Amino acid sequence: MLLVIDVSNTNMVLGVFHGENLVANWRLSTKSGRTADETGLLICSLFAYSDVSVGDIEAIIVSSVVPDVMYSTLNGIKKFLKKDPIVVRAGLKTGINLRMENPKEMGTDRIVNLVAAYELYGGPAIVVDYETATTFDVVSEKGEFLTGITAPGLQTCADALYQRAANLPKFEIVKPESVITKNTVESMQAGLVVGHIGEAKFIIQKIKEHFNCPNMKVIATGGLARVIDPKGEIFDVLDPVLTLKGLRILYEKNK
Repeated sequence: MLLVIDVSNTNMVLGVFHGENLVANWRLSTKSGRTADETGLLICSLFAYSDVSVGDIEAIIVSSVVPDVMYSTLNGIKKFLKKDPIVVRAGLKTGINLRMENPKEMGTDRIVNLVAAYELYGGPAIVVDYETATTFDVVSEKGEFLTGITAPGLQTCADALYQRAANLPKFEIVKPESVITKNTVESMQAGLVVGHIGEAKFIIQKIKEHFNCPNMKVIATGGLARVIDPKGEIFDVLDPVLTLKGLRILYEKNK
């Protein structure tokens, strides 16, 4: 079995694949203060609550955009899982041609998502990821990265409202029934969620117009993607574990 780990600024997401089947997955908070021992023990403890044994893990692949946690993560894995993981970095076979000025600037999470989207759903496609930032990445029919757009994420914007405005409360990120609201929390929910819905529609429209491809597939992932499009009216595919699938594919290409 294969253990895949994606470390983002907000969450560390782990999954176990048996062949192409995802048989277990977990989501943890990303914390830079954890030691290697704490990280290794925490990962091992997750297996106690699944049908998978830590002893079944044959290989591990890790992608991270948080350099501060890589030492503890990799050393915790080596010490407690007795495996030397593959790390997603420049030089791995991806099947994606990064047509940009400096390919090393591209976040590994975005590369992993492009790999998964292209291999599983084909191109041309727009990959939208709702995490700490909201990203819109475009891959061509030939597997070329064409452009990428980065915007503040839903939770990032919500935190900024709460932290920078003394009289505004914390609130749950959900879409209100109407944009016509009568209390502070619903007005914040409407402004945030409906604003991001408009952002998604406009950016997707402009990308399709620029590349003259009105039927370009739109594939969304990330923890808050379903909040933006619960009825499937904006995205063609909603795949919450797209990154985990991409890590499995990268492992198969590079093992």
